[in-house]
Amino acid sequence: MKIVADNTVPYLKGIAEPIADVKYLNSNEFSPSTIHDADALIVRSIDKCTRELLEGSRVKLITTATIGFDHIDIKYCDEAGITWKNAPGCNAVSVAQYVLSSLIVIGLRRNEPLQGKTIGIIGVGHVGKELEKLCTAYGMRILRNDPPRAEAEGETGFVSLKTIAEEADIISFHTPLTKEGPYATRHLADEDFFNKTCKKPWFVNASRGAVHDTMALIEALKSGKISEAVIDCWENEPAIDRELLSLAAIATPHIAGFSADGKANGTRTCLENIERFFGLHIEKLNEVVPPAPVDPVIDLAEVTEHRIEQAIFRSFDPLVVDKALRDTPERFEWFRANYSHPREFAAYKVKNTTDKERMLLNKLGFR
Repeated sequence: MKIVADNTVPYLKGIAEPIADVKYLNSNEFSPSTIHDADALIVRSIDKCTRELLEGSRVKLITTATIGFDHIDIKYCDEAGITWKNAPGCNAVSVAQYVLSSLIVIGLRRNEPLQGKTIGIIGVGHVGKELEKLCTAYGMRILRNDPPRAEAEGETGFVSLKTIAEEADIISFHTPLTKEGPYATRHLADEDFFNKTCKKPWFVNASRGAVHDTMALIEALKSGKISEAVIDCWENEPAIDRELLSLAAIATPHIAGFSADGKANGTRTCLENIERFFGLHIEKLNEVVPPAPVDPVIDLAEVTEHRIEQAIFRSFDPLVVDKALRDTPERFEWFRANYSHPREFAAYKVKNTTDKERMLLNKLGFR
């Protein structure tokens, strides 16, 4: 069989070769001629799997190493008998840890502890659940909004968008991008939503760029309805809005889910999808593992203040990539393709902790 894969999918090369002829392409090299005789495609979100690309090919399976699948024309795939699979939850922990790290940066900058703040989580799927765990461990009050889950499970435990707008100190979006249907999320954070906010909340979008209306968010920041913004996902990527970039407290090039652990999970999921679909066994699948951190031990004896927070920044410091994006925003896609994927909390062992610190670090996922 033949597989065509995006050459930036990490930890992939050499794994499937024993069972397939694997051709690796840059995203701009995906074309009807280059994928024509492929049985399966392994893609990322920048690889647009459209009718124009797929029509007339022998592709039977598209598997993406991402949670999102709006880069796949699923309507055409269903019509053409092409199976498509995404990787739900593969980078959920990574995104949740990104959000917590970013909120800590803002909290320290403003001298406002996160403990006791109310966070509204909009979209409580894989990512939202992980963020809820971290924020609960950190001593925050949680408001959950997820209409599809509320419909399926009952209203208990969920609140309306209006309640979040009125009560939340922080609002974090973790929905898929959908443009139609009763729960469409495109521009869910629009002018009307921002006008309902009461506590000048911090706003986070680490889901999809078009979940917020850029012009409405800019106006909300300029008018003070929103006091801080953490933006990882942008409308019209990679041509991001420079005014929003200047107004955001933290701005990153859609890398919240780009931990080494999340990347390995996504790659492994793609290969498992190929195994199941074609009835194959990939012996080297267990070799899809991220590299160990350069320094996997965090010694809190070396830290005098904000010790928990400094341990978190050893795993991921959002200000490093924030500065890089601000300096050269035109390199948005370059940053994504050449990102140095951090390890998640679980890859680190922390020593010389107090009992109280140890309990919290364990809840956050550290060893």
